[in-house]
Amino acid sequence: MSRSSAFPDASPPKPEKLPVSDTHHGITRTDDYAWMRADNWQAVFRDPSLLDSRIRAHLEAENAYQAALMADTAELRAKLFAEMKGRIKEDDSTVPMKDGPYAYGSSFRQGGEQPRYFRTPRDGGADEILLDGDAEAEGKPYFRLGGVDHSADHRKLLWAFDDKGSEFFTLRVRDIASGGELADQIPDTGGGGVWTAGDDGFFYTRLDDNHRPSKVFFHALGDSPENDRLIYEETDPGFFMDVGGTRANDWIMIGINDHETSEYRLLPAGEPFAEPKLVAVRETGLQYDLEEGGDVFFILTNADGAKDFKIMTAPVENPVRANWTELVPHEPGRLILSVLGFRHYMVRLERKDGLPRIVVRDRDSGEEHIISFDEEAFSLGLSGSYEYDTEMMRFTYSSMTTPAQIFDYNMRSRERVLQKTQEVPSGHDPEHYVTRRLMAPAADGELVPISLLHHRDTPLDGSAPCLLYGYGSYGITVPAAFNTNCLSLVDRGFVYAIAHVRGGKDKGYGWYDDGKRSKKMNTFTDFIACARHLVAERYTRHDRIVAQGGSAGGMLVGAIANMAPECFGGIIAEVPFVDVLTTMLDASLPLTPPEWPEWGNPIASAEDYNTIAAYSPYDNVGALKYPPILALAGLTDPRVTYWEPAKWVARLRERKADDNPVLFKINMDSGHAGASGRFSRLEEIAYTYSFALKVTGKARFSEETLR
Repeated sequence: MSRSSAFPDASPPKPEKLPVSDTHHGITRTDDYAWMRADNWQAVFRDPSLLDSRIRAHLEAENAYQAALMADTAELRAKLFAEMKGRIKEDDSTVPMKDGPYAYGSSFRQGGEQPRYFRTPRDGGADEILLDGDAEAEGKPYFRLGGVDHSADHRKLLWAFDDKGSEFFTLRVRDIASGGELADQIPDTGGGGVWTAGDDGFFYTRLDDNHRPSKVFFHALGDSPENDRLIYEETDPGFFMDVGGTRANDWIMIGINDHETSEYRLLPAGEPFAEPKLVAVRETGLQYDLEEGGDVFFILTNADGAKDFKIMTAPVENPVRANWTELVPHEPGRLILSVLGFRHYMVRLERKDGLPRIVVRDRDSGEEHIISFDEEAFSLGLSGSYEYDTEMMRFTYSSMTTPAQIFDYNMRSRERVLQKTQEVPSGHDPEHYVTRRLMAPAADGELVPISLLHHRDTPLDGSAPCLLYGYGSYGITVPAAFNTNCLSLVDRGFVYAIAHVRGGKDKGYGWYDDGKRSKKMNTFTDFIACARHLVAERYTRHDRIVAQGGSAGGMLVGAIANMAPECFGGIIAEVPFVDVLTTMLDASLPLTPPEWPEWGNPIASAEDYNTIAAYSPYDNVGALKYPPILALAGLTDPRVTYWEPAKWVARLRERKADDNPVLFKINMDSGHAGASGRFSRLEEIAYTYSFALKVTGKARFSEETLR
């Protein structure tokens, strides 16, 4: 395979090789590029200027190389950015949600990058700006707001921000009447807090040096953070922890979990010095979530073999497991995703036959009804309510052709009121597009869902290029939702497809189980099966498929690049988790111990070591003919550290048996989520789309042929 003619002839960086070896379970590996990991990586997350000059020089050389190879797409990127920006209502705002005398929402100003938070009188009136994200971000190369929460007395605002991209959030408290900040300032938090019932303080999680939320504190307003009371400390590094509240403002919930086990501790919201009460002791494989219900808690759990989950109740005065009573029984194939409790109703979001649905239950009569929709593939979400004693709740709906819609729903009368439809200022006609749901046969007989979108005029004779997106980890389902950005590809003749591979919960919890740990290989073979099915059905050709995935989805596309490079014409790997084995062998990294239930623990288990070694993208780079590859990363990313894609790119260039380029673009001012502003993020998407257009020969597509 010769160098792709789409790219100019330029020499990539050639990093030095400094071999470092490790031995586990009698197996020795050598890594020539381990030096790219900064010894002071924790400090770099907090202050990027501390990065070793040798590493910085290499990363800057990578940026210069990709800039040279993508220089001829500058005009195209500008057009793509303008198109995507044109589909965003620049001064858009949410539908305010009612809470007592006010309704709270967020909005953007024309040209603004960051949201503003506002409130209005409950039944309408002038907006009162509570927090202006653009003003807070001024002069900062990176800025991201975390949680924003008003107090129950509507006098104070608890808000968080991160100005490094490292996800160490600082908490502040704003006096709403004056607009001034109180002296209270808490660094290194998880990004949010929960008010006490008396609004005289708040609970929050603090991150340790390894970026783990290991402690929950209570902060009394006006006191020094040094005096904050430690409420609970989680000593097991394998567990995440968060703190939340209830809409009735009666309980503080400390949630502790990994990817397969959970535990809750409770204390009254009005008693910040009470000892947290354990609900059910952690038991490997037992998952449960609590939701308020007045005199009971609703408990969403997989207890007693309920693989697709059931709903139980427990009295609030003693919610231990012995007192759990079944309310909604387990039904195999119906995955219950979440529960919302109200004074007279309970609402659940569930997925059956691959599609979501909302079920409303009258708590007094037990009668249930389903909120139904007609499209072939769609996305639903529960927005809930600020209020507990209400008949109204909010949900969202969209499909790949239908812009997002926000509905207020009266649970008693069953009246559905459309409050807002996503505006596309540049225009959008759903009749111009076709969305389909396909089923790709996997090697073991399973059928893998594919959601796809194409223009009605796109020829389905195999000539169309295709962007095939996948994720497939942590049980996360990629929704078949409306996405204005991908229209820039679809309008240029692309088929846009989502592969709902195993590792997500698209077909129930078993779909997740069949794509993790010892069965992880199913995630990758499913994706390859989707690519082959799209070709067999004449939607595209293999040399016209660009595979895209981010984070764990970046691991997916890194793995399939090794397993079936001939099936793809390009690879886009965003913040890719590609050095899986090395990361899972390093217990000091932020997410490693909590990730062992997902991937396995290669330190303790030779079987897990061999399983991960068989697919880890970095460990399986070979003398193969790879398509052009683009990797993207952020310097301060605590989830997928920058050195993983940096090393992967270096090894690809060293070992592969073709002349196709491997590009690495690293944002030196951001972390896992990429650029922080909404328009800055569009520029990144325009860059990745220009790569997809370039490698499929569409970069010079004349504007006259746009749909």
